[in-house]
Amino acid sequence: MADSRGGGGCCPPMDLFRSEPMQLVQLIVPIESAHLTVSYLGDLGLIQFKDLNSEKSPFQRTYAAQIKKCGEMARKLRFFKEQMEKAGVLPSLNSDAQADINMDDLELKLGELEAELVEVNANDEKLQRAYNELVEYKLVLQKAGEFFSSALSSAAAQQREIESRQSGEGSLETPLLDQELSADSSKQVKLGFVTGLVSKEKSLAFERIIFRATRGNVFLRQTAVEEPVTDPVSGEKVEKNVFVIFYSGERAKTKILKICDAFGANRYPFSEDVNKQSQMITQVSGRQTEMKTTIDAGSLQRNSLLKTIAERYEQWNSLVKKEKSIYHTLNTLSLDVTKKCLVGEGWSPVFATKQIHDALHRASIDSNSQVGSIFQVLDTKEGPPTYFRTNKFTTAFQEIVDAYGVAKYQEANPGVFTIATFPFLFAVMFGDWGHGICLLLATLVFIAREKKLSSQKLGDITEMAFGGRYVILMMSVFSIYTGLIYNEFFSVPFELFGRSAYDCRDPYCRDSTTIGLIKVRDTYPFGVDPVWHGTRSELPFLNSLKMKMSILLGVAQMNLGIILSFFNALYFKSSLNVWFQFVPQMIFLNSLFGYLSALIIIKWVTGSQADLYHVMIYMFLSPTDELGENQLFPGQKNLQMVLLLLALVAVPWMLFPKPFLLKREYEKTHQGQSYVPLPSTDESAELEAAHDGSHGGHEEFEFSEVFVHQMIHTIEFVLGAVSNTASYLRLWALSLAHSELSSVFYEKVLLLAWGYATPPLEYTPNFQA
Repeated sequence: MADSRGGGGCCPPMDLFRSEPMQLVQLIVPIESAHLTVSYLGDLGLIQFKDLNSEKSPFQRTYAAQIKKCGEMARKLRFFKEQMEKAGVLPSLNSDAQADINMDDLELKLGELEAELVEVNANDEKLQRAYNELVEYKLVLQKAGEFFSSALSSAAAQQREIESRQSGEGSLETPLLDQELSADSSKQVKLGFVTGLVSKEKSLAFERIIFRATRGNVFLRQTAVEEPVTDPVSGEKVEKNVFVIFYSGERAKTKILKICDAFGANRYPFSEDVNKQSQMITQVSGRQTEMKTTIDAGSLQRNSLLKTIAERYEQWNSLVKKEKSIYHTLNTLSLDVTKKCLVGEGWSPVFATKQIHDALHRASIDSNSQVGSIFQVLDTKEGPPTYFRTNKFTTAFQEIVDAYGVAKYQEANPGVFTIATFPFLFAVMFGDWGHGICLLLATLVFIAREKKLSSQKLGDITEMAFGGRYVILMMSVFSIYTGLIYNEFFSVPFELFGRSAYDCRDPYCRDSTTIGLIKVRDTYPFGVDPVWHGTRSELPFLNSLKMKMSILLGVAQMNLGIILSFFNALYFKSSLNVWFQFVPQMIFLNSLFGYLSALIIIKWVTGSQADLYHVMIYMFLSPTDELGENQLFPGQKNLQMVLLLLALVAVPWMLFPKPFLLKREYEKTHQGQSYVPLPSTDESAELEAAHDGSHGGHEEFEFSEVFVHQMIHTIEFVLGAVSNTASYLRLWALSLAHSELSSVFYEKVLLLAWGYATPPLEYTPNFQA
């Protein structure tokens, strides 16, 4: 319950900096109004119910049958969605919502539609399979007919040649096609044949297996089909070969048929008679045409049915989801012993009390219940959940923060500061006011049409961009600002705020690359001087500027996080966290990285050439050595030694005192409580309930666990101070990458497309930062 929509107009002003005060409430709801009550409370989204039936399995709960029914309806809707996606039918998003839909009527309606759609699909599948078989049969008739015709012509010519040479003698080779071409009928051999289609991938293995199984006593002929055909069994496009197998004897036929079945070869009957072949082709073509007409009519009926479903699909789907969630919530409520009411407990914000009362009263009236619901606040020591009220502007920022971790109850909300810090850190990497304007225009389209787009179903990426439209708006505005500081418009500099402070030594700028520039007027008033762009010193200058700026931003944001922990400690009145967490953390961080930030600013102000890398490294390795030319101010060496000592002292300051003080506080609080009078039955129940809470009364204090936890926290902070500072350098790296890519795109794509061989710069000076 870390995030939710904003409250209505009757709510008090939203507290952005802290989570809302929460209360544990108990609801006693009559059975007849329970469904409407949960529905209305769900629409509010202002109560989080506790599961009072955790000891029961899902099948033992009161409304298990209703949930099963809703699950079955959801399955039917998923089936409809799959069929609509296959047919390319999109659900209607602008259908008029019906006021009240009876779930029993909807269940009956979905069942009828599913049965009709299943029947239509089954008929279509049968017709499609029959049609594909006719297509294959026609191919067999054509290809095998060509083979038989050529074989018959070849056999007749061969027979005539033999008869001319050997008059009166028969041949054993002529009756391959069972034609009576030999004079002696006693010497003829009767051959049978099998025709069909086999996959082209399996054709070689198919031929090899048949040859081995029959020991070569077959004659097989294959012809490739020009285009892939749809297999009747799988329904997929497959490249196939038409085959004809001649054999002798029933034993060989049995083997061939088994092999055909094993390879998935579809067999079709074939006649040797040419006239019968023509008749069969004509009949198959006619049946194929009729079958195609029937399939088209079935497709029209199926599409009409799917369009009818699509008109109400979104409405039905949302209704079933809501109904299922209502029964899931009802299953968390406890059934009273009288079986006339349900008892529920849940957390709700304090400001939502009146809204919950109104919802309960409205549910009682709408359900015609003669007994109203009872609402009462319970006293508890349990830790409440965190709830932040948000609106359409702050929701996306809050979700970004919650993705990393939800603040504890009543802690300061870092999402408020994220509204400024997150877009600004993005803008440091994306600093180009030309790109920022493009991003701003795209975001303004989302914002201008947000009412229309919010009611439509968008793609995953578009929906993500639309949900974060206000985040992108802030990022674009900050990008324009940082782009003006970097003085980049699609990587091109402009003299927006005045003329450059530098000019060429040579009036004609004929040797500016070696002689350099001189400063002739005041410093450029805002951002980077445009003269830096296009020079040999541009990358080293911007490299230094952006790297140091990233460190300053990182240290500032880490200090902000520690300051927030100070305000949390003040709010919870925890002096231990102030003196043994906030103070040493501020000392450690600023003794090292705060000092580095101060050196960066001093170097910028004074124009010193000191090497800050050398200063920070030898601050640890040789703190007593003289700084020499790297000294930025008097007494710097002594200050560094003091800061280093403070940083070393801050680590044990964070680690040791807090666990021992917590132990002493625990012993002082529970002193003399080893022997107490036995509580009464009612007091025992209350004490047991208190023990169940996260802040239970007499939990045993484990010093080892507290010390280990504090050790982990200390190590994490010390290492995190170093690693987090280094991780902020990604701002510098990505900013340079974006700038260089923009420059390459401008010079190598746009300028070349416009006909420029090189960028049209007036000069390419070379001077040192």
